[in-house]
Amino acid sequence: MELYTNLRAGEKGAWISIGAYIFLSAMKLIIGHIGDSEALKADGLNNTTDIIASIAVLIGLKISQRPPDENHQYGHLRAETVASLVASFIMMVVGLEVIFSSIMNIFDPVRNSPSTLTIIVALGSAAVMYMVYRYNLALSKKIKSSALKAAAYDNRSDALVSVGTAIGIFASIIGYSIIDTITALIIGVIIIRTALEIFWESVQTLTDAFDTEEIETLSTLIKNVDGVIELVDLKGRTHGNATFIEVTVTVNPYLNVWESHRITENIESTIKRFDINCTALVHIEPHEAEEGVD
Repeated sequence: MELYTNLRAGEKGAWISIGAYIFLSAMKLIIGHIGDSEALKADGLNNTTDIIASIAVLIGLKISQRPPDENHQYGHLRAETVASLVASFIMMVVGLEVIFSSIMNIFDPVRNSPSTLTIIVALGSAAVMYMVYRYNLALSKKIKSSALKAAAYDNRSDALVSVGTAIGIFASIIGYSIIDTITALIIGVIIIRTALEIFWESVQTLTDAFDTEEIETLSTLIKNVDGVIELVDLKGRTHGNATFIEVTVTVNPYLNVWESHRITENIESTIKRFDINCTALVHIEPHEAEEGVD
């Protein structure tokens, strides 16, 4: 099935993110400690949370590939959403720790100027994460994975954070040492903001929220299907990178079963063209003429 093939392909992007984050977080924490840069160490801690988030995406992708069973008739596609929800809490804790440490350092006037090596590490990290972002974004579009797309945007934000870290370190080197700590504080806020965004998106998915723009587009497409007289109801919900749509339409009450079934198939194929990972459940009802009309 193409859906599960795409999920397996998405694992490659998750593994690349994990490898990049492990290497970069270790380097930033070591060089940040040696080079005496609070901003670079905070950026390194930020990447450790990204390792957790990427592992959560990987675990979710693997569990999502399990076929439906007696207790999961719709499969396990929401596993990656649950994993992302857990990761958001872990990221929140790390973000609070970075903010707390930064505030403590602000009240500590004794600090050394960071090493120029820390700037090189920060800029190099930004370049690496931008390349990972471009790869994961292209892969997410190819396999239509919302989880991998979110991971790609996280890669991009990490690249921007590293650029900001380099700017903060430079300001500290030329005499504005407080900027290094303030940059670390800002990074802590960014970590928490990212955690809240992942949390909110996960909650929306788990509570069956659905994009209103997609509903409007699908409504127009279904109404234009030959044989459909009226679109009575349209509901949608997402499960990982799959979508389930429930449609109720009215048709000519004098059609036979085969003709009504053909309309159902046309609706299903129309929805499939809109989203290949979408499964539609179509309910046909006889159209009732308005009262007073013969």
